[in-house]
Amino acid sequence: MKVLVTVKRAINPETKVKLVGDKLDLSGAEYVLNYFDEYAVEEAIRLRDGGKADEVIVVSVGSDEAQKELRTALAVGADRAILVKVDDDDELDTLGVAKILAAIVEKEQPGLVLMGKLSVDSENNQVGQMLGALTGMPQGTFAHSLALDGDWAVVGREVDGGTADVRIKLPAIVTADLRLNEPRYANLPGIMKAKKKQLDVIDPDDLDIELEAKVTTLGYERPPERKAGVTVPDVDSLIAKLRNEAKVI
Repeated sequence: MKVLVTVKRAINPETKVKLVGDKLDLSGAEYVLNYFDEYAVEEAIRLRDGGKADEVIVVSVGSDEAQKELRTALAVGADRAILVKVDDDDELDTLGVAKILAAIVEKEQPGLVLMGKLSVDSENNQVGQMLGALTGMPQGTFAHSLALDGDWAVVGREVDGGTADVRIKLPAIVTADLRLNEPRYANLPGIMKAKKKQLDVIDPDDLDIELEAKVTTLGYERPPERKAGVTVPDVDSLIAKLRNEAKVI
């Protein structure tokens, strides 16, 4: 069984991004392999090493620079990589990414798709669900545990009230949460081997996909500055301010 893992080149959340006018200045931004995707890669490698899978394929959508993050995934143990090269970020929205991934799923026919539940830079939490809708594959989101049993997967999910288990038939999509495992670090032998592993770069046109973003970002602005707090003499004054000024009661 093939396991397909999606990885994203994400802005390091520790990066201090500057706002210039209504645009973000990303000239000094540092990029990393999306944290949640690290857990998905680790889970795929554990499944292969445990005899539940035969091959781990990592795929990314983005510019040539995303090869770095793909090589990182190869260094920790993935078998091969695919980069769908899209240089213009304005062409991409979450639906566009999901359509590309759906085409890769159709081409590779994996038995399991593992994804991070969201990316740490945009935090949209949409691509996994959209991919499920486009492919018709069942999905288990926010996974803190995963067990394969023949043609079925049992996914332990993080939910508002705690946790819940769902049983879904393979092929399926699972999005990883932070309690799923503990990702490993790439060692020197792994880094050297990654340089020789297969990394295919393909164009969206080769997948018969026309990219047209349905969602566009118009701009960014700072939130309004918070007004200074005031001290009230008694509870009645507090209630009056909450009712008349804050309009919350």
